[in-house]
Amino acid sequence: MNVEDIETGKDLIALIKKGNTATFTAFYKSYYQKLLLTSDKYVKDIHVAEENVQDVFLKIWENPEGLNNVVSLKSYLYRSVINASINYLNRQKNIEQHHLKLASELTEEYLMELDEEHEMIVLLRFEIEKLPNQCKKVFKLSRFENLKYKEIAFRLNLSEKTVENHIGTALKTLRARFLADEALNKRGKSYLMLMNLFLC
Repeated sequence: MNVEDIETGKDLIALIKKGNTATFTAFYKSYYQKLLLTSDKYVKDIHVAEENVQDVFLKIWENPEGLNNVVSLKSYLYRSVINASINYLNRQKNIEQHHLKLASELTEEYLMELDEEHEMIVLLRFEIEKLPNQCKKVFKLSRFENLKYKEIAFRLNLSEKTVENHIGTALKTLRARFLADEALNKRGKSYLMLMNLFLC
């Protein structure tokens, strides 16, 4: 079957069932540029347009039976690509609206809590840097890279017991520092978050 002979869905189904990939590829190429321009007219992004066109042809190849009742293949292709383009724009619009909604919900209270949280993490990191060198390495691997004692021991060529002792020393030192600071104790959510994440 020649490319010129492919007009209906049933024609294309017959072609795909024969496994005639060369003719299907030629058919794909004969429509590709036109469909690409059609999609780009809507999405204004050539890379997105390429994906839309490729997706339409891929779905046809993977599920040709869906074309059974298609009388005009050309019309079907154009409609499919236009619909894919509109769906993309709707998704982008929903994402944009979601972001705008989040931005509108950034209350002063939330921003203050966020700033306080970051301030406390900076303070914690500053205190961690004061720990003895090996103790500091072990604690960072545990809390910032989420490594288990066994993994830390292997990486630093230490025994698991030594790793455990370093973690214990770090926690004792940091807890003493933060529990002794009355100003930090009064910081509510941020303080509790810090204690739960790093000092438990």
